[in-house]
Amino acid sequence: MSAKSTATKPSTAAVVDQWTTLSYQAGFGNHFCSEVLEGALPANMNNPQQCSYGLYCEQLSGTAFTMPRFKNQRTWLYRILPPVVHDLYKKNASTGDVITDFTNEDATPQQLRWKPMAFPKATDKVDFVQGWKTMGGAGDPTLKTGMAVHMYAANTSMGDKCFYNSDGDFLIVPQEGVLKITTEMGKLLVSPHEIVVIPRGIRFTVDVDGAVRGYILEVYNRHFILPDLGPIGANGLANPRDFEHPVAWYEDRDVDYEVVTKFAGKMFSAHMSFSPFNVVAWHGNYVPYKYNLDHFCTMNSVNYDHPDPSIYTVLTCQTDEPGCAVADFVIFPPRWMVQEKTFRPPYYHRNHMSEFMGMVYGHYDAKAEGGFVPGGASLHSIHTAHGPDADTFLQASNADLKPVKFTGGLAFMFESTYMMKVTDYALSCPQLDKDYHKCWQPLPKLFNPKKK
Repeated sequence: MSAKSTATKPSTAAVVDQWTTLSYQAGFGNHFCSEVLEGALPANMNNPQQCSYGLYCEQLSGTAFTMPRFKNQRTWLYRILPPVVHDLYKKNASTGDVITDFTNEDATPQQLRWKPMAFPKATDKVDFVQGWKTMGGAGDPTLKTGMAVHMYAANTSMGDKCFYNSDGDFLIVPQEGVLKITTEMGKLLVSPHEIVVIPRGIRFTVDVDGAVRGYILEVYNRHFILPDLGPIGANGLANPRDFEHPVAWYEDRDVDYEVVTKFAGKMFSAHMSFSPFNVVAWHGNYVPYKYNLDHFCTMNSVNYDHPDPSIYTVLTCQTDEPGCAVADFVIFPPRWMVQEKTFRPPYYHRNHMSEFMGMVYGHYDAKAEGGFVPGGASLHSIHTAHGPDADTFLQASNADLKPVKFTGGLAFMFESTYMMKVTDYALSCPQLDKDYHKCWQPLPKLFNPKKK
């Protein structure tokens, strides 16, 4: 499928309103075309001897050239100057609390939970990149195997600084505050209830109007795709038409610009003498995109038993073993619950996968004791026992099983086949809930051999 759109460069007077008048291109996995100036895209070819308007041609690859056509991803960019014009990359002295090499990190079978990350103090200027804290992960980006989970809290825009990640793709879940993201392909306004995916190698910067907070899933293998629907059929879950991609936008600005990259787990930076967001036209299928989680078409059980969480999968990144995910992004949105003779909250279980959970708003139906709150997180590692707290179990075991619409919140899960190691930061930060395990201790022994 192919989509073509045009956009106009905003005048100075329109800069204030540009974020409220954005348009997007719809679809998932499409080949998109977009240009600001008519004719900036070359006709019937990719690399003309001379590009229109004196532009430079550049290809950004998201896969190896020789991948099968249905898996091949790349985008052609037509820009004022190519980003190869920069000074030497310098390794940053410290990556702070951002971890990619998990060799020296610890794994633990203990159930873990964190309270919300504190916002930076007003006197501290912390931008989106500076505000990352790695919670855990597994693998090695140099081998393109594994994943990582980060949380972020920031309060200032990145200014004349951009970032690109050579290690993996980012799936960002805002929990508090709007992200104004400028990418090489255009602009994306991303609010809580939405997610944004920025594939590796694509440069972006983030503007904010105040304090922001959220979660980041990073995958080193492959890219995110829509899950197969199998017996569900042709429709349901996240519909392709609801994914939104930017239209071309550019600025021609000579300025001292800092480019920061994460490469093999280390942070590097270089300086350019112009803005990297100078792409006048582009076409391809390697593009950032956003999705509104309120549009998810939920499937559920309509007679008995609590269904597996896989039916709530929005996006997945697969390993070489079909059905085994580097990471699934799963949500638990408002939905009807109508099961009969069924314990409706999640049952007690020990999973083959690692489960890192977060909360965008409201409350989670398996934690009546209230310790899992918006902005917080939990990790239940492979084969670590977990499930409803004692209060939830007792309430749900005796509930009137009439149809109920759960409207209380939006939780999500990053689920991975990898055994996640937990960072020193995650195990020592002030928001670590050291009493999490106590929520199960009051579970009563109800066994009575004389009562059938």
